[in-house]
Amino acid sequence: MKLKIILGLGLFIVAVTAHAEKIALVGATVINPADGKVMPNATVVINGDKIERVAMGKQDAATLGKQIGCVGKFILPGYIDTHVHFFQSGDLFTRPDGADLNSIRPYKDEVAWIKSHLDDVFARYIRCGITSVVDVGGPMWNFEVRKRASATAKAPRVAVAGPLISSVSREKLDLGDPPIVRIDSPDQTREFVRKLAEQKPDLVKIWYIVDKEHPVESFRPIARATIEESHAHKIRVAVHATELETARAAVEEGADILVHSVIDKPVDDAFVKLLKDRHIILCPTLVVFERYGRVFSHQLNLTPEEEAWGNPEVIATLDVTKIPQDKLPQRIKDALAKPEEALDRIKKTYDIALPNLKKLEDAGVTIAAGTDAGNIGTIHGPALFREFQLMKEAGLTPMQILQCATANAAKLFGGDIGSHIGKIEKANFADLVILNSNPLDDITHASDIDTVIKNGVLYPASELVPTSH
Repeated sequence: MKLKIILGLGLFIVAVTAHAEKIALVGATVINPADGKVMPNATVVINGDKIERVAMGKQDAATLGKQIGCVGKFILPGYIDTHVHFFQSGDLFTRPDGADLNSIRPYKDEVAWIKSHLDDVFARYIRCGITSVVDVGGPMWNFEVRKRASATAKAPRVAVAGPLISSVSREKLDLGDPPIVRIDSPDQTREFVRKLAEQKPDLVKIWYIVDKEHPVESFRPIARATIEESHAHKIRVAVHATELETARAAVEEGADILVHSVIDKPVDDAFVKLLKDRHIILCPTLVVFERYGRVFSHQLNLTPEEEAWGNPEVIATLDVTKIPQDKLPQRIKDALAKPEEALDRIKKTYDIALPNLKKLEDAGVTIAAGTDAGNIGTIHGPALFREFQLMKEAGLTPMQILQCATANAAKLFGGDIGSHIGKIEKANFADLVILNSNPLDDITHASDIDTVIKNGVLYPASELVPTSH
């Protein structure tokens, strides 16, 4: 049954925003992944930007305000993507340190385009039912993105980290406000964290890169100093750690959050126990591991949601065969010459990452869904639905996946906002997604979106994404 709305939803939204009048969503099945409860024939009462109450069965109509019939629908908390990067567009030109195509599109032009399309990116997140995101690192202008999002109705709530603290630098990304800053000593990192703290970041991020020149132990003192200084300012620390020993070292030094899966070897029981004992949140970002290799080898597997709701300008750049042969970086030439090798590398990554995720989930480690959107081929907004598919392949149930994208993700978002999102309960923000079909039957239904509610304002899904630019 379609939402019963008199005079069309468009007029109704004007009324809601003008007067913030009380509304009631009546007759839907409410799914609250935080505690796994499913409430059939439920009513969700929204007053202004907050949930006033959730109840089952027939309600006193006089207490409901404007009623919206939702029989046959499924209501969930708004989804949360806990790993995005607004300084990256997802297009082919967005990481010149990985594939330098400055001769086709100068990086400064890329960044200017990104800054001019922020509202478009915000709207695409809302279209996907994603009402909150965590930007896990970028230039200092990230803090302006957070400010802009909070002043924009059709935008997700945004938590941000500033520049990544790293053992390596990425000169090709430095236009005077670098997203990645090389730190060489504990004193230097303490000073940098103090500078960051002035901007009130939601997180501080460490990019813990390990190679022959940068063994795990060499960066430990800097990681320790970063974490100590951040904690002194009551700021949590997230660490990029894709190797088991890097992740272990980061947690031993006091990190709060691990971003990315461990992909070099199976996690051991001692590591699982360490994460549980320290109440670590882990964000697996499975989708990003396939996208670079698939784009570069011309084997991109965008989902129907990405084709429909991703930015078409971004998607159009991802066909590497359109780049003149003489302008292609060697990395892309090699991938095109041996496409099967790219797929083999991806398979080997997932052969480790997926069982690791299942082991951590089964052990009760808090897993938060995130995509690393903005990296080449990982599309802002709808990439989350590919992440859900990969989590399903790992063996997670639909309810577990939804918990990762709501209640668990809210813990990673953190702060006062984090404690008021991710659950459908009294006094939480009215950030909801209304689905046409049951995601507990099949997680692919998570994208069968009828309406998105952010801050108590209703947005019919079909009206959220511009059809042309």
